[in-house]
Amino acid sequence: MVLQQSVRDVMTTPVLKVTPETPLQEAVALLSDHHISGLPVVNDQGQLIGELTEQDLMVRESGVDAGPYVMLLDSVIYLRNPLNWDKQVHQVLGTTVKDLMRRDHHSCNAELALPRAASLLHERSTQRLYVVDADQQPIGVITRGDVVRALASGQG
Repeated sequence: MVLQQSVRDVMTTPVLKVTPETPLQEAVALLSDHHISGLPVVNDQGQLIGELTEQDLMVRESGVDAGPYVMLLDSVIYLRNPLNWDKQVHQVLGTTVKDLMRRDHHSCNAELALPRAASLLHERSTQRLYVVDADQQPIGVITRGDVVRALASGQG
């Protein structure tokens, strides 16, 4: 029965990983070649510190939005705080994973009950939870699709 399953029963392993220093082109190739939408980012000890998603890459491709402005006496006055552009500019010009990655990530442990994992995926509006061990090292990933497949198969 699906209600009795844990994340360990349906998670995908092994999990592909990148580091902050991984070149963006290499990370993009991993996403594309393996038909996945996100990668965990790990530090030198292999601990989860963030993630890189297709959404992060879309920001890079869409460019910087300077926002609304007005012209006054041959001067441009931006109606949005230009100090907030720094992150966007850095993302557009970035060449390594650290330039685009997000530091907030969603994770769980392998013993978490599958219904609770489904709730977390929904509550956090995320596509995936990285499954980590006691040392915060990714050992798998569970996606919305994994949960749906478990429900459809009625495994137990």
